[in-house]
Amino acid sequence: MDPLLYLGVLVILFLLWIKVKGIDYVIIHQRWIFVCLFLLPLSVIFDVYYYVRAWIIFKVCSAPKLHDQRVRDIQRQVCEWQKEGGKTRMCTGRPGWLTVSLRVGKYKKTHKNIMINMMDILEVDTKRQVVRVEPLASMGQVTALLNSIGWTLPVLPELDDLTVGGLVMGTGIESSSHIYGLFQHICVAYELVLADGSLVRCTEKENSELFYSVPWSCGTLGFLVAAEIRIIPARKWVKLRYKAVHGLDAICKTFAEESANKDNQFVEGLQYSLNEAVIMTGTMTDNAEPDKINRIGHYYKPWFFKHVEKFLKEDSGAVEYIPLRHYYHRHTRSIFWELQVNQGKHIIRTILTFTNAFVFVHRIYAPSGAQRCEQFCGLRTRLQI
Repeated sequence: MDPLLYLGVLVILFLLWIKVKGIDYVIIHQRWIFVCLFLLPLSVIFDVYYYVRAWIIFKVCSAPKLHDQRVRDIQRQVCEWQKEGGKTRMCTGRPGWLTVSLRVGKYKKTHKNIMINMMDILEVDTKRQVVRVEPLASMGQVTALLNSIGWTLPVLPELDDLTVGGLVMGTGIESSSHIYGLFQHICVAYELVLADGSLVRCTEKENSELFYSVPWSCGTLGFLVAAEIRIIPARKWVKLRYKAVHGLDAICKTFAEESANKDNQFVEGLQYSLNEAVIMTGTMTDNAEPDKINRIGHYYKPWFFKHVEKFLKEDSGAVEYIPLRHYYHRHTRSIFWELQVNQGKHIIRTILTFTNAFVFVHRIYAPSGAQRCEQFCGLRTRLQI
């Protein structure tokens, strides 16, 4: 029989099954069907589109011109709000499925939505060692560009869909924060549209009170339209050392000592129980030992936290060389360890029980929005300063 005929018969039987069971039953009890047939393909298309778009816009240098137009459009929307009497509060018009949050933003239905379509990297100034970006530029987007030209951010939070705006208005932390501080501490300037429609730039010396008030403000002071962030030279590899540690006191002592050692550019601890952890320290390097290279970001590799766990089970240490960008986004595929079932509290692994299988694709969730489960679960105990 013709393969197409087989496929047609299967599709018909599938549709009949849905009709008998009901669409609600399928979505609730057989969610893997929706994820595999719709969510995964859409996720890939979404990623490919935005990465290609970002690359083209940066190469043709159209981002600055488009940026000025977008800023004027935001100012226009704010002025319209004023003309309407300012009876309701303003908020960004970004849809909930694009945010890294489980919360349903009901306030967006009652507030004045200001559309902010700003997701480009505007400029890389290697002389001043800063990169100027729009608020919706993501960490994955920033590393893809900066690492390709030999630069990186001193503090680069792991999940590749986290945005500059969220990390500025909220906060961001990484395994290099014991040296550089939080994400806000590597920012040198912000540009905001205030409630009166004016565009304001603030730095440590210019409008300094506003500059120091923006972090953690959650967008209450104005709409962020650009940020200047410090950059540092990048290397090809991260030399990562693993050390299994037992006992809570020993874990805390080891982590504190490694964090105090500024020769360690990266310090991270993954704790698997009250008295079991693996402490990792890393340094960037351009040279790697071939037999110790681990490209942990490839789709067929185990989730990073599962890979690290083996050193705990073996009660051993090791040294590996991981490509820089793979290291930065080491927790993206598993969203730390939120995709692993733990006493029924996690959700994705119950939808796709084979997500850590060798043959499975590298993205099992829709961009940005599905990372909400990272906050939903709230079970990670990361030892990071």
